[in-house]
Amino acid sequence: MSHVAPGPAPQPAAPAWAAPVRARSGGTVFAVIGIVLGGFAALLVIAYLAIALGASTLVIGSLLALVPLAGVLLAIRWVDRWEPEPRGALWFAFLWGAAVSVVVALVVDLGVQLAVAFVSPGGGADEAVGAVVQAPVVEEVAKGLGVLLVYAFARWQFDGPVDGLVYAATVAAGFAFTENIIYFGSALIEGGAESLGATFVVRGIFSPFAHVLFTACTGLAIGIAARRGAGGGVIGWFLLGLLAAIALHALWNGSLAFGDDAVGLYLTVQVPIFAGAVLLAVLLRREEVRTTRRRLGEYAAAGWFSPAEVDLLATPAGRRQALAWARAQRPPRTAGMRRLITDATHLAFARQRIASGVGGAKSVADEQALLAAIVSERAALMR
Repeated sequence: MSHVAPGPAPQPAAPAWAAPVRARSGGTVFAVIGIVLGGFAALLVIAYLAIALGASTLVIGSLLALVPLAGVLLAIRWVDRWEPEPRGALWFAFLWGAAVSVVVALVVDLGVQLAVAFVSPGGGADEAVGAVVQAPVVEEVAKGLGVLLVYAFARWQFDGPVDGLVYAATVAAGFAFTENIIYFGSALIEGGAESLGATFVVRGIFSPFAHVLFTACTGLAIGIAARRGAGGGVIGWFLLGLLAAIALHALWNGSLAFGDDAVGLYLTVQVPIFAGAVLLAVLLRREEVRTTRRRLGEYAAAGWFSPAEVDLLATPAGRRQALAWARAQRPPRTAGMRRLITDATHLAFARQRIASGVGGAKSVADEQALLAAIVSERAALMR
């Protein structure tokens, strides 16, 4: 077999086991540094919440906040399942949302309160303005910067809008988790169990995906820029997505702050937005499937796979069939089949980056390493 060279279509070239182009390690370093800094920020947030809410209230609020968080993370896993993102980058994204973004929002809020107190002693900030203007701007900027950092330091992980959606949703899930702790704890302190129950229904059941929907606008825009190979032009796409996120956040908060019929607004404004987001996620997932099949088909034309293998590796039904076969073997070979499916998918997207001219040397190195791994994994499965 021969290596598939970069270009519009695969052509025989150097063998896959030839010395590969050295891969950049910046993504790993970024993930480690980011996780450490995010963890430090998380400790600061925990200390702040323990002082503001009390230890027992913090524990109760945290346990309740885990419920909507679990639902959101399951949804993110479904979106990310076809071509999973690296765990380190996802952990950074979550910690950025749960800690760094929260620190930014709290510091800005404190600054606004101090400014208002200085200008108008004895007065207070307008709550409606805070909800419709301050919160959308500050929170979406803080969350969006986390997604932009992932793009900047691990650009080769961004294959398109789905990746942007996954990172944005993960950042937003972290932010919503910490924000829910604050809301649940404050409700318990101010109104007891009854107020806590009402707050949990509103935030934990009716709108657990709210922050995901807002920040998804920023993530999708960055993902589109990555797909187009925008380079420095990603800033323009970022700002465009950020404006959409702020506008959607303001619309959502405004419907709650100024609406008289909360249930009616929820059904006519918020539910349609959520339904549209779900439909978009489904369509993007289907596009990922088509890309995988098309690119693996190119490798099949060069002799790396048979057409039947492409069907097994690049379609949902084929993957189920392949995993069923692996489970039926003695001993079961499920883990090996999952590695083969994962590597084949990563190979397809490495090929997509190369063919699109946005991958660079890192994608070529990835392609070489993945081809070698696939040969080894396939041989191990057939033994």
